[in-house]
Amino acid sequence: MTTSRAERAATYGILGLFAVIALTPVAGILSTALADQSSLDTGFALPDGLNWSNFADAWTRGHFGRYLLSSVIVAVAVVAATTVLATLAAYAFGTMRFPGSTVLFYLFVAGLTVPQEAVIIPLYFDLRHWGLTDTYWGLILPQTAQSLAFGVFWMRTYFRSTPRSLLEAARLDGATHFSTLTRVLVPMGRPAFATLTVIVFMWTWNEFLLALVMVSDEAHRTVPLGLAFFQGQHSSDTALLAAAATLIALPVVLVYLLLQRRFIQGMLTGSAKE
Repeated sequence: MTTSRAERAATYGILGLFAVIALTPVAGILSTALADQSSLDTGFALPDGLNWSNFADAWTRGHFGRYLLSSVIVAVAVVAATTVLATLAAYAFGTMRFPGSTVLFYLFVAGLTVPQEAVIIPLYFDLRHWGLTDTYWGLILPQTAQSLAFGVFWMRTYFRSTPRSLLEAARLDGATHFSTLTRVLVPMGRPAFATLTVIVFMWTWNEFLLALVMVSDEAHRTVPLGLAFFQGQHSSDTALLAAAATLIALPVVLVYLLLQRRFIQGMLTGSAKE
């Protein structure tokens, strides 16, 4: 089916409009971050000059180097643990048939419906009992558990879309389940893994409530929590706040840009059925 020039123009026009709407807040933050620190202007406005020193001042005053290290440790650990555990569980749910598999899978999916606010208080007392508050484990373990529900659901969809003939051929060649997973399905599923990585990394990096409840010492603060304390100390310094927000959002943007092609491919093909 061919499209006319008018239809293509209308399509690009609509996409361009939505792009402008999406990028306007970003432009507003960047223009505020580059404005003079004495200026009280916010929103989209061309700054008088490019004050790149705002980023250095925000980095130094907010101690974001320490917070960034904490966020990197937590995010990398959560993404790695979620990817490994979700892949193993999803492979079983997607390719095997065993008693109770359907019930167990829906128990995983039910985790998507439980709001974090409903379990944060008992979770705090449990972790405090085990001495895990004010530690990285107090952030890594709960966020891994929260991400597993989506991870199992997402990867199971990919494994179920894999042609059965491919799995049967691997078994005829003498491959075990582990060999089939690691040598056949994992290399083929890079888009699905990239999508899972970006989404879990974004969720973990932006997590605020869990860090606020579980962490009270500065040594284990993550960047969203650090930004909240920085905002309390510099509530009137709009340029510094915008610069700090830009620095915090930058790692998520970089991860998305690095995995953009496979992320989009995974989003388009991840829900495909055989």
